[in-house]
Amino acid sequence: MDDAVLRRCPLFESLRPEQLRQIAALAQEKQVPLGAFLFRENAPGDAMYVLLDGKVRISKQVEGIGEEALAVLEPGSFFGEMALIDDAPRSADARAHTACSLAEIRRDELEQLLFVDRELAHDLLWAFCRTLSARLRETNDKIKAFFALSAFH
Repeated sequence: MDDAVLRRCPLFESLRPEQLRQIAALAQEKQVPLGAFLFRENAPGDAMYVLLDGKVRISKQVEGIGEEALAVLEPGSFFGEMALIDDAPRSADARAHTACSLAEIRRDELEQLLFVDRELAHDLLWAFCRTLSARLRETNDKIKAFFALSAFH
């Protein structure tokens, strides 16, 4: 895979060119038709994805309500990365909102690379930390707004 494609992904933008080439060598491009599930909530996870083209909907099933969309991702977005960090099941569904093209990075292959390249492991760990911190702050802001709105009802 062309490493320039992955450079647009915020998770990888701080990596040096040679590090990015190593990640790109692991990535497998996949074509996904409209409506196809990439993964389901509570399923085991073994890969993360970078959206190259199209849109992906991240959602959860809410009892008594049905599907609740959490985000519709655009090209350059990444998702499923928690599967690279822990062995917990998927926290949401990921479904092709349009036909899309993805780069799949499998955990076992990435772990092997990070085991032999400690500097890349360090740099990628910090990129994950920055991403998770930003997402937690965003979630906190959404919860704060939700409680502020619900106080008026």
